Amino acid sequence: MKSPDTTPIQRRRLVLATAAALAQPAWARSTGRPADLQALLADTCAPLTRAHDLPGLVAGLIVEGRTALLANGVTALQGGKPVTPETLFELGSISKCFTALLAAAVHVNGRLDLAQPVGEIVPALRAAALGRATPLHLATYTAGGLPLQIPDDLTSSEQAMDWLAAFVPADAPGTVRRYSNPSIGLLGQAAAMAMGQDFTALMGGALLAPLGLRNTHIRVPAAQQERYAWGHDRNQRQVRVNPGVFDAEAYGMKSTASDLLHFLRSVLDPERLPPDLRQALALTTVPRFQVGPMQQAMGWELYPQPASLAALQEGNGPRMVLEPMPALAIPPAPGRTPPMLLNKTGSTFGFSAYLALVPDRQAAFVLLANRNFPAAARVAAGYRVLAELGVVG
Repeated sequence: MKSPDTTPIQRRRLVLATAAALAQPAWARSTGRPADLQALLADTCAPLTRAHDLPGLVAGLIVEGRTALLANGVTALQGGKPVTPETLFELGSISKCFTALLAAAVHVNGRLDLAQPVGEIVPALRAAALGRATPLHLATYTAGGLPLQIPDDLTSSEQAMDWLAAFVPADAPGTVRRYSNPSIGLLGQAAAMAMGQDFTALMGGALLAPLGLRNTHIRVPAAQQERYAWGHDRNQRQVRVNPGVFDAEAYGMKSTASDLLHFLRSVLDPERLPPDLRQALALTTVPRFQVGPMQQAMGWELYPQPASLAALQEGNGPRMVLEPMPALAIPPAPGRTPPMLLNKTGSTFGFSAYLALVPDRQAAFVLLANRNFPAAARVAAGYRVLAELGVVG
């Protein structure tokens, strides 16, 4: 029986719209249902696993409070177990976001001034040229040109401090951004010295525990070693990160997809946090410097919406990691910050990680794998998921 208020043209449009909807994947027709989000993750991650020969991979997604997790593969090619959302992966440079947040928390606590010369905080740098840089410069890699790595022949914190004391910055603080492990390493040391504590202990007690991150560690406890995946190098040999100077601060964190989604929920909805941590988190997500297509915050890298895949891949590309880039200070903006996409990649010799989130759309993506594969592919995977959900692009 025909509806009396439907014309032939309207009926034709309805048929075409229905056919178009049925042609879409299940997750697109019913966005937000866990099974549909799971299908989106599977469609995105299966090609990654094949293309990059990944032993194991976990991906997670948050969309407006709903969560999906996908785990594929094994914790090790030799003698491994199935990967789960509770498998521990090395996070590489995603550790920097945690170190920056810890420094911000110590600032909120009144024990560290982000605008204070670091030479007034770290005694070894009192008379050093680098001592004029601030913790904020260290958190944004704009302290004057610190290199990507500590020299290989330095094996202790004391040697590293001597090297930092003798370092002559090539540029004035706040003018050039050069991605740097020593920069974040010194930031973490400054925060620990300001509190009179060991960095690893401070991270656990002042940040990880209050955030509820029970399965995130710098040093994996013996009781959790069974859940710690093995990484795999380019020849599929099993490897794990080696201890080194500033490893804890710059690239030493291990975590699970479940814990990272818990952390990202806090970034998306800071109201769930105690007031001091809420304030610290806000400090880390403010854009500080314009660097190419990206706005550098404390640890996080930001992209104004609508973000493009080309901008994200450029911002996470080799040039931004390896070369000094002009940095233009972004004045504090009154009122609400424009919508941004936040992201951070992380790698060790045997692991890859990626986080991306869009707070104003309450969406976040996490990807962990126990093999190092190109950041461009990780970024593309995250972008595809968020774009299919209508969050970016």
